[in-house]
Amino acid sequence: MSFLDHLPVLVVLLPALTAVALLFIGDGGGDVHGGHGHHRLKWARRVSLGSVLLFALLAALLVARAADGSILVVRVGEWPAPFGIALVVDRLGALMVALTAAVAVPVLLYATGGWDSHGRHFHPIFQFQLMGLAGAFVTGDLFNLFVFFEVLLIASYVLMLHGQGRERFKAGMHYVVLNLVASALFLIGVSLLYAQTGTLNLADLALRVPQLQGDDAAIAQAAGLVLLVVFGFKAAMVPLAVWLPGTYAATSAPVAALFAIMTKVGVYSLLRVHGVVFGDGAGSGPATGPAAMAAEPWILPLALATCGVGVMGALASRTLPRLVAWLTVASVGTVLVGVGLFTPAAWAASLYYMINSTLVIAGLFLLGEIVAAQRGNAADHLEPGPAVGQPVLLGLAMLLAAASAAGLPPLPGFIGKLMLLEAAVLHPWVVPVWAVVLGAGFLSLVGLARAGSILFWQVRDDLPACTVSGGSLRLQGAMVLLLALTVAVSVFAGPVQRYTAAAAVQLGDRAAYGRAVLGDNVQTTRPYRFDAPAAPSAPEAPR
Repeated sequence: MSFLDHLPVLVVLLPALTAVALLFIGDGGGDVHGGHGHHRLKWARRVSLGSVLLFALLAALLVARAADGSILVVRVGEWPAPFGIALVVDRLGALMVALTAAVAVPVLLYATGGWDSHGRHFHPIFQFQLMGLAGAFVTGDLFNLFVFFEVLLIASYVLMLHGQGRERFKAGMHYVVLNLVASALFLIGVSLLYAQTGTLNLADLALRVPQLQGDDAAIAQAAGLVLLVVFGFKAAMVPLAVWLPGTYAATSAPVAALFAIMTKVGVYSLLRVHGVVFGDGAGSGPATGPAAMAAEPWILPLALATCGVGVMGALASRTLPRLVAWLTVASVGTVLVGVGLFTPAAWAASLYYMINSTLVIAGLFLLGEIVAAQRGNAADHLEPGPAVGQPVLLGLAMLLAAASAAGLPPLPGFIGKLMLLEAAVLHPWVVPVWAVVLGAGFLSLVGLARAGSILFWQVRDDLPACTVSGGSLRLQGAMVLLLALTVAVSVFAGPVQRYTAAAAVQLGDRAAYGRAVLGDNVQTTRPYRFDAPAAPSAPEAPR
């Protein structure tokens, strides 16, 4: 095997080993302003940034390798699937790893501007978060998806509380408790599915679930619905989204920006499990069984509700971080609308829109903190305050982000929504889909325009203009980089759209996925589960 064949392993090992190395280096503890502590923090920043840049390079190589339709499979320990652990990367997995890198690089650059010194071990925890995210996107096994979920969630607990504060601790407690409940449900769903199929390998599940009948199919369907609750919670789908606005608004800006990719782990899991394993015609065996499409009646209406609730929350927000957090919910709803349509064209539209929305939301969180730093006591509250120190730069950045988030042409938010509306034309729910997607875009624009007018136009002359806080090249460069990436998605809309379309088509090719993971002779894979032998019949009574 060549170096490129090991890329699925390297994107997980790199942040893991970097985190361990950073723990040995240390970050100065509470003495970051002392000579020795400051020196260690400088080295931690260099190692962490270098590792994340290398991670981005590996992600780019993954995309290039997967672009031709190749499916990279690494069987850990050379155990054949489905009996061993398999790491699998197709176009979708490579795209998600690359999107993680696109968010991680500018966010970490921003954090090194001072946020990483507000508490201990920021950089090792950041790397463990990357490890969990990358692992979730490359694993080919449902149980290992749970394992990587827990890795990234444990890291997110610490990052969310980094810097401390009463409000942050209160929101963090809710976040931890709800995620523990979701993790317990995840294990229940996985256990039910394993009991009926004897496997948790995603490729193997896609072959077996459609063949279940009777009580086995009913239990597998129940397991699918339990997993829908879990993934819906991770993705912040209504009514499971109430935790997100308070949590994202309470944490620091770079952490909230990184968390913009966390909801996409739930979206990705919904596509993998409910789009493929429980999808229509899943597998290459007989006709679709009764367990298929377990979540189809639920995803689309809940996605439309998520859009509506998200924009209503944004309109009612009184601070900029909470507004952006509610827009995160609304954007997830738009992505899930495409997932709920269950067609390759709709999935391609969702993937394209997801790239833009993730980058824009992350950029808005960083922009919000820079604006708040220049408004004195008004901070991030949506109320008249002193003039910001850099009205032109920050105003133009706000305008660009708002236009892209709302879906105005020619930005990628508009292109993604247009693709989604076209994909819904022949669907029975075409009217509510068009109404909600267009209405959510209009109301998002209203909410962001209201926020922008208050922040930049409703200036109190009785208050002195603030200094240019947060005006360092590092902080503003990170924010501008995220917004520039959204523009790049529009400039290169053709290649990106072709890639997402190919990823959606490949995602629906269960037979090819099964051959890549299980081998060419996939039909001979023996199950782990065997039915109990029938009890011997009683001997006949003598006549």
